Amino acid sequence: MTTIGDLPEDVLVQLLSLLPARDLLRSCRLVCAQWRYVVDLNTLWKRKCQRDGFYQQSLDRNISDWRVFYMLCHLKRNLIKNPCAEEKFQHWTIDRNDGNQWQIEDLPGDHGNLMPDPTVHKYFVTSFGLCLKSQLITLKNEGYQDQLMDEIRPEIVVKDWYAARFDCGCQYELRVRLLSADYIVLDEFEPEPVIIEQWSDAKWREISHTFRNYPAGVRHIFFQHGGQDTQFWAGWYGVRVTNSSITIGPHTLL
Repeated sequence: MTTIGDLPEDVLVQLLSLLPARDLLRSCRLVCAQWRYVVDLNTLWKRKCQRDGFYQQSLDRNISDWRVFYMLCHLKRNLIKNPCAEEKFQHWTIDRNDGNQWQIEDLPGDHGNLMPDPTVHKYFVTSFGLCLKSQLITLKNEGYQDQLMDEIRPEIVVKDWYAARFDCGCQYELRVRLLSADYIVLDEFEPEPVIIEQWSDAKWREISHTFRNYPAGVRHIFFQHGGQDTQFWAGWYGVRVTNSSITIGPHTLL
């Protein structure tokens, strides 16, 4: 009697590539030596990348481990929760709330501009006293296991958008830290505060940074941003922030 084990390898690869990655690794790989061999094949994970839209032909010569590439693409998403104030201040920790405190406003706001991204409708705005808010991301809770972070050390891309009002100057601050399990700083990005003068163009600007070749042991990411106005006016005339993001993805070369 013919069984599934008698199928040619390429047919078995085709069939198994239809299954979710979790089932392949937790169930199929344990069936027998033949299935373990097939599940470990680069060709199977390349096929899954093709099926899920992660494949680009120009990447062929750069990818040595298609399974790692697949898992990183599959996990990739914005790890910052509520980046555009749609859930008020949910998921954010308010670290400083001086002046008239943090506020949420609708785009474009008084003396402001719309975002380049039309899907963003709200922003957080600071006051005449320093306002800072943060999120602490625990990577294991987001599916990024210790071995993946230590051996592959995928790129960690941080982006944030900020703007001023046309009629008031402001200061913008950002700090991002890669932390160990016991919260020791292993790497960080903390640029000099950005000062926007009064009567600026009030355009939204993006700031970004990519962490590469960071030390092993990264278990958490700390993200903090905010600022204040420079005229010390009562109300919400300080820097505006929205659409923050942290994504983890494969290197160009694997």
